Amino acid sequence: MIRRPAFSLAALLLALSVRAEVIDIDNGELARLSAAGVPIIDIRTVAEWQQSGVVQGSRLITYVDERGRVDAPAWLARVHAVARPDQPVIVICRSGNRTRAASRLLSEQAGYRTVYNVKDGMRAWVQEGRPVTPLASAQAHCPAGASC
Repeated sequence: MIRRPAFSLAALLLALSVRAEVIDIDNGELARLSAAGVPIIDIRTVAEWQQSGVVQGSRLITYVDERGRVDAPAWLARVHAVARPDQPVIVICRSGNRTRAASRLLSEQAGYRTVYNVKDGMRAWVQEGRPVTPLASAQAHCPAGASC
């Protein structure tokens, strides 16, 4: 007797349809999506925010701390306060390296359906002469108790 897998074609198609998507974007697309209201999560450290500033409207939620540690549950809770898994979200770091891991975490483990990864990060944003907001100004616009 030949045993067949215990899943159907319909179940397979359903699983594929809810699969998360990580999309690499450039700065032009970042500007367009941000203007459309898609939240930006800047995962860099405080020192990096101070050094280069941030994209206006970014939520500042460090992913890898100065010691190289990641507290995934705490980070995911802070991101969830900014955007639910059914909403698109943009992730940016200095060069696009840390965002690969953060984007995978959001899409594969936290159920975020659409994650935009800024492939060249803040370094390219600044090199292109795009506008940045100083850290102090970005934090001043954060409502009390909010995740910025």
